[in-house]
Amino acid sequence: MRVPSPEMTQKVVKPLLFVLCLLPAVWLLWQAFSDNLGANPLEALLHGTGDWALRLLLLTLCVTPLRRLSGWHGLLKLRRLLGLSAFFYALAHVSLWLVFEHFFDWQAIFADILKRPYISVGLGAMLFMLPLALTSNQYMLKRLGGRRWQEVHQLVYLVAIAAVIHFWWKMKLDISEPFLYAVWLSVLLAVRYPPLAMRLYPSR
Repeated sequence: MRVPSPEMTQKVVKPLLFVLCLLPAVWLLWQAFSDNLGANPLEALLHGTGDWALRLLLLTLCVTPLRRLSGWHGLLKLRRLLGLSAFFYALAHVSLWLVFEHFFDWQAIFADILKRPYISVGLGAMLFMLPLALTSNQYMLKRLGGRRWQEVHQLVYLVAIAAVIHFWWKMKLDISEPFLYAVWLSVLLAVRYPPLAMRLYPSR
């Protein structure tokens, strides 16, 4: 399979991916300003930002297996953009909850965290995303060294598991949507299992 050249990846694919990652935010803002978010705008925004944070996080985890299957090493240049986009939507998700649901009432916030396990798990996922976002640049890669940087970024698996659990527990009764994300994540984790990975892409 012919893959894009490094130059095309940098000049065409990466800017296009940036625009695609930004489109959901633009759409949500447009829906908010045009009053098209339904009877509960805050819930719609929380759901939309949370959904896109999880989708982009799982797409980030798709990069390594796709790179090994296709041989397109330029995909690694797109992983940071996907990861930072996931962090952007997760940050928006938490900020909406803090500002518009609780208006920075810290007593109510802590009470909500203790009362609702899905919030505790979701905030845990957000906290573990912080070191990933802060160390995603080349400067931190050089400062930490390749091995330590990779160890830090193993947190992405914990973040993804916590994010799926957060969504699953939030939905309570209708778990059809979080179930699909759980299957997606399970596949992504399974293809990283060494015996299976060797069968899928032995020469990569």
